Amino acid sequence: MATILIVDDETKIREVLREYAEFEGYKTIEAENGMEAIKAAKENDVDLIIIDVMMPKLDGFSAVKEIRKSKDLPVLMLSARVEEYDKLFGFEIGADDYVTKPFSPKEVMARAAAILKRAAKPAGKRIVSGGLEIDMAGRNVFVDGKKAYMTPKEYELLFYLVKNEGIAVSREKLLTEVWGYDFFGDDRTVDTHVKMLRSSLGPYRDKVVTLRGLGYKVEL
Repeated sequence: MATILIVDDETKIREVLREYAEFEGYKTIEAENGMEAIKAAKENDVDLIIIDVMMPKLDGFSAVKEIRKSKDLPVLMLSARVEEYDKLFGFEIGADDYVTKPFSPKEVMARAAAILKRAAKPAGKRIVSGGLEIDMAGRNVFVDGKKAYMTPKEYELLFYLVKNEGIAVSREKLLTEVWGYDFFGDDRTVDTHVKMLRSSLGPYRDKVVTLRGLGYKVEL
């Protein structure tokens, strides 16, 4: 049974999300600001964080960045702000999905379920290509013997491309398979994350090949 950390400064929103989450069979932990979220994430075994962006004491973006220093947890961000910049920034710091307020609790739970499903560890195998080592089961990537610290979305993007090694995958296909069919985003979302992934791969960045006008593929 997965545990969801629900973070929002509005009590009613936390209560509604808690009720829906528990109805779906999840355990829940609550926090009302970013500082409490950091403490709760460190002290508990959490599988997913649903967190508001605009909160007192510490905003959601800052809280997620701090949590990610010690734990690689999937994140669903909530916000009343609809600007594209905010959404892209959320994805750049590793958010798995972004829902704008007002929202349907059922939709939030559906997106949470999709994130948890994608975050589940894939069937184990270890791939070595020169100094690049990809541990699919352990969800680890090593570059010349050193662990690469990536966002959850970078891992998912890399693992999906690796599982389809040598196959051309369109940006639309990546949006559907990695972000989810109902994700609000476009090609720039994929390109931004590929850029981040390549940066994480360092000298092996060319393993992710751009197919102009189509998408990407991995060549190991």
